[in-house]
Amino acid sequence: MVSCRVKKFIPEDELLYTGSKIDLKAETKVKGLGGIQDELMAVMTPKPNSKILGFRLGLLSHYKAKKERPGFYYRVLNKKIGQEPVYMSDVNPLRVVELMNNRLENRGFFRSEIAFVEGKGTNRGSFSYTVRLKTPYIINSYQLDSGSLPVYSDIAGYLKRSEFVKPGIRFDLEQLQAERDNIDQFLKSKGYYNFNGDFLIFEADTNSHEGKLVDLYLRLKKDVPHKSVIPYEVTSINVFPNYTLDEGADNDTVTLAAINFIQDTIFFQPRRLAPYILLEKGNRYNSTVSQRTSSRLSSIGSYKFVNILYEETDKENTSDTLGGLATSIYLSPLKRRALRAELQGVTKSNNFAGPSLSLTHSNRNLFLGGETLNVTAEAGYEQQLIKGTTTGLSSIQLGLKGDLLFPRLLFPVKVSEKFKYAVPKTKLSAGIEYLNRSDLYTLQSVSSTFGYSWNASRYVYHDLNPISVNVVNLAKTTTEFEAILAENEFLQSSFDQQFIGGLTYTFTYNELLSSGIRNPFFVTLNVDMAGNGMGLLNELTSAKEENTFFGLEYAQYYKSDINIQYYAYLSKTQKLVTRLFAGFGFPYGNSVTLPFSKQYFSGGAYSVRAFRVRSLGPGTYYPDTDDASSFFDQAGDIRLEANLEYRFPIYSYLKGALFADAGNVWLSNENEALPGGKFTSGFIRELGVGVGTGVRLDIQNFVIRLDLAAPIQKPYLPMGERFGFDWKNPVLNFAIGYPF
Repeated sequence: MVSCRVKKFIPEDELLYTGSKIDLKAETKVKGLGGIQDELMAVMTPKPNSKILGFRLGLLSHYKAKKERPGFYYRVLNKKIGQEPVYMSDVNPLRVVELMNNRLENRGFFRSEIAFVEGKGTNRGSFSYTVRLKTPYIINSYQLDSGSLPVYSDIAGYLKRSEFVKPGIRFDLEQLQAERDNIDQFLKSKGYYNFNGDFLIFEADTNSHEGKLVDLYLRLKKDVPHKSVIPYEVTSINVFPNYTLDEGADNDTVTLAAINFIQDTIFFQPRRLAPYILLEKGNRYNSTVSQRTSSRLSSIGSYKFVNILYEETDKENTSDTLGGLATSIYLSPLKRRALRAELQGVTKSNNFAGPSLSLTHSNRNLFLGGETLNVTAEAGYEQQLIKGTTTGLSSIQLGLKGDLLFPRLLFPVKVSEKFKYAVPKTKLSAGIEYLNRSDLYTLQSVSSTFGYSWNASRYVYHDLNPISVNVVNLAKTTTEFEAILAENEFLQSSFDQQFIGGLTYTFTYNELLSSGIRNPFFVTLNVDMAGNGMGLLNELTSAKEENTFFGLEYAQYYKSDINIQYYAYLSKTQKLVTRLFAGFGFPYGNSVTLPFSKQYFSGGAYSVRAFRVRSLGPGTYYPDTDDASSFFDQAGDIRLEANLEYRFPIYSYLKGALFADAGNVWLSNENEALPGGKFTSGFIRELGVGVGTGVRLDIQNFVIRLDLAAPIQKPYLPMGERFGFDWKNPVLNFAIGYPF
């Protein structure tokens, strides 16, 4: 309809340009042909008018706004999304061919054949380009010109391990530029403070060979400044832990490990700050060490700005082959105290909705060593908007939590290792929580953890809590809730376990923040063990009752899960995201099932979106009635999920998605109250499967998401009836952030 409305505005002597396509063929097998085609498509100028959901609304709004009386609606719409029309007469195909030839020569394809054909239709037109790639030039040899300066020997050391440019690969200007940038970074890590990659030049010789072979030479340009080809060493290090623009001269200086800490009063203890500084007096300048030092200082959490400045000095007894650098580190602190308030509106697919308020008071640099104390108070209320039964209609949640973060490793034995990438952090947490579910129960809990977190490398993160304690008190249970527990021994056991004490560990491998990886991975592994040491503590405290700790029965279980995500970028704006989740919990000893708070569930906006939250499983189980008590039953010890999602742009900040989800939860032990819930070898036939589509408003990684999904396999139906696209009963999921 929009297309038809646009046609009548197109002038009779013009054709609307709808874009171009390329037919790319090569004489020989070429690696990375898809990337070359993408690069050629990028030079197709101008770009045709964009579409929104298949319609050129921007073009239509422009045409409407140019009418004599456009009306307020079209004036506003044109201001927001209007686009000038792009006609065939605006396209210069000869210029496009020239640009394509330039890109191909940069990639090593010289004298390629490019032809184009103009296609015309009713009121519209396009271009088709045929590109025939000739056999590319191959690097036959790669040599460095000799020289007496030390920089030549350092460059030669880099070339021995270089993987970007080497004999046998195709001549590629982009690879040469990458090689030059890498040499620049390598030399800066060797002390060449004033070196610049622009000082290097490549020369190619094709005259020595009959075939398409290139001898490549690397050398320094003429008249390179002398100071750019000599290394520098650090002659002094001055640190200003409390730097402001009106920094005074009456400051005290404390020297520790050849580092001068200059401050008027002790804002940050030098002995606490020194481990974050990797720079050492007398060492060569190293850009990587400098950047890592800046990152480490920023990670403390006490500073707003971290600036490391170098100044060339006249070092005593220096020669023409070595320079000196005076180093100054300026640390501008954040305000010591801060108050943050967060108000949320929560809506869930089980028809519960309500507000929650969180207040956090922060005290940074508490003991003058970068320590941070956060005290958080929370209050939330939920009400079931569509009342299906008389149970679980509302809930009130109150909480108070304190976190004390030390930006260093607190350990009984002194660890002498100086962590090169990041300094580990020690965290102490304690909190209390009150939960009242109307007509059901009141739950009171106290929790405490002690642990460590640190970045082992750019991609690897560890979080270890050797002490994790959670004490739960189930109080004020109603007769109706007690009847629910009486009917399900497993559920009753999961609430009876009042003491959870053990160890938790999380390993994270994250490539998503690295711009240099085209198809990144994200992996998270969680391990949770409880009750292992409780028996020993039970003996030490001489408890009268077996399997209790201070009179409380403690939970015993192992639990581990892994989450793997892979992002395949089909183009700069389109990607295919896959996710696999597998979790397993094994109760033993005191426990016949996992504690309720540790159980897995499936369904909802971040799981299998064609099913409501906690509505899948366990296994083929399905509650007889759709009441609130089924919320407790539909959880398990085992969880498997797989997701596939294609994400694409619609217009500006509006993104779209097509997805398929599959998953369920199961029990590790048979439960007569939940028939069909035990995990078996036929678990594939018990997966809940759904497909759907979604739209997302993505404004600088703040995402508001709407996903509409419908099931195509329902595990709780009898065999033979499970598969079928139930498009008449879709589930709408509203959420903040991407599902994975």
